[in-house]
Amino acid sequence: MAYIRTEIFLEHPASTVWDILSDFDRYSEWNPLNIEATGRSALGARIPMTFLNPALPGRTISQTVTITTFEPGRALAWSGSIPLLFKGRHHFEIRPEGQGVRLLHGEDLEGLIPLFLTRARLERDFVPHYQAVNQALARRLAMPSLPAGLLQD
Repeated sequence: MAYIRTEIFLEHPASTVWDILSDFDRYSEWNPLNIEATGRSALGARIPMTFLNPALPGRTISQTVTITTFEPGRALAWSGSIPLLFKGRHHFEIRPEGQGVRLLHGEDLEGLIPLFLTRARLERDFVPHYQAVNQALARRLAMPSLPAGLLQD
């Protein structure tokens, strides 16, 4: 199994971070990795999603993922797969810290394709995309034009 792990401190309440992460219909507005998604977030929901393929720059993958963890204000995860070749569990964990939260963001990868991904390649080709999501989320949180419902705790 291969793992991707990133984190960022965000000076915003957990509920505000959650509101953005769980609003799949707006991912195309801010998320540079999961560039398109539609659907209502709920445990077991199936979400059509398009994401960049870090292993093949410039290419995307479209598949329907399933929400496997749904704990409002705390944790969100989804799983997708290509039988035998790849299974991924993309996850976010929101931990209160000081006047904000620490967001833990990553993915667990299984299957034949991840067997050929070295730690060095994951760090070089994959981790920067996950860090870019973290930074884009921070910018999204800083936007003064967020809908009023997203600014309340």
